[in-house]
Amino acid sequence: MPTGTALLLIVAALIYFGVGQRLLDRMRLTDTQALIAIALMIGGSFVTIPLKTGRTSVSFNLGGGLVPLALVVYLLIKADTAKERIRSIVAALITGGIVYGVSQLTDFDPSSPALFIDPLWLFSIVAGIVGYLSGRSRRASFIAGVLGLFTVDVVHLIQAVTNNMATRVVLGGAGVFDAMILAGLIAVALAEFVGETRERLEGGGEEL
Repeated sequence: MPTGTALLLIVAALIYFGVGQRLLDRMRLTDTQALIAIALMIGGSFVTIPLKTGRTSVSFNLGGGLVPLALVVYLLIKADTAKERIRSIVAALITGGIVYGVSQLTDFDPSSPALFIDPLWLFSIVAGIVGYLSGRSRRASFIAGVLGLFTVDVVHLIQAVTNNMATRVVLGGAGVFDAMILAGLIAVALAEFVGETRERLEGGGEEL
């Protein structure tokens, strides 16, 4: 089972049993909305829409592309202030830029002795940490982690089309889908842990 799907099923089970209700409230999501989003991401991961054929073929995966982007848009709309929206978008661009930079350091050849970690985990961890550091709040961190990785996917698409590469690009496809889910969860988990610790130390405080 793909990593992203497995993680979503675990999250769905936790939500079903009432775990993380406070976090969902901070994310401006109800249990039902979160479960519907998860179901659509899992179901949509099996649906790929072709956008361009030829030497560089381009497709768009619904579960790894459309649904996460729709969730990001929803969270941006639900943001408390315009400042939070801008911070979230800037954080996503910063995350995307750093992840893209990391991706240029190596071709991640499995036979390379320099490969010490699966690219999926490396990109997800980098995106999750940078997403949190840039976004800080739960919502902004999630947006930064998910949108940052999708931005990198779009950059790779532009490079493939511009150079007329003989390849098939699937926006939000398998590896990217897994990485986006993992990055989003890491970013939110960091924001929740640090935010909860800070709020306890401060005896309450502003919801993030």
